[in-house]
Amino acid sequence: MLEEIHDFLLCETPDAWVEEALKQQSCLLIDHANCEKKAAATAMNLMYRHTTKPELLKKMSQLAREELLHFEQVVEILQKRDIKYIRLSPSRYASSLRENISDKEKQQLVDTLIVGALIEARSCERFAKLAPLLDAELSKFYFGLLKSESRHFKDYLTLAELYSAVDIRERVEEFVVKEAELICSSDESFRFHSGVPA
Repeated sequence: MLEEIHDFLLCETPDAWVEEALKQQSCLLIDHANCEKKAAATAMNLMYRHTTKPELLKKMSQLAREELLHFEQVVEILQKRDIKYIRLSPSRYASSLRENISDKEKQQLVDTLIVGALIEARSCERFAKLAPLLDAELSKFYFGLLKSESRHFKDYLTLAELYSAVDIRERVEEFVVKEAELICSSDESFRFHSGVPA
């Protein structure tokens, strides 16, 4: 499962980000909740925009339910730990990836699905990095998320292949390179998907 994700991503999460995450666990959890909520919204948006694609409707419906369940679970952890769920500015990560999405309708869907696969793959990779270093409750929770996040990664990629008229490997490579740049470059804000702490 993780081997496939490491093969897909160009780089591992830098140690400096992991160290910062351990120092800023409240921020990490708040932004994790935001990420789950955004993931569910993305899946729902795809369902509304592509009503004639049954394979997409089925996969995104399942994904949205799972992401909302994860959101609920993170909110429960926040409550247990007396961490207030405050508004955080979004990271540059997803918006920077989306800047490269084509404005041509057919390619736009494929690109959006590739970006979804990248976000899920990076989430999975970070859960795996963090889980052994966290307290028992969070460690169990993050290890538990690995299976569903890796499945989401595969679902997005499979759908991208299904709806593309051409081989997607070259397009995937373009996005993977951009993603690695975001992960390995200096970042002013710490978030779940941020780069190296400035």
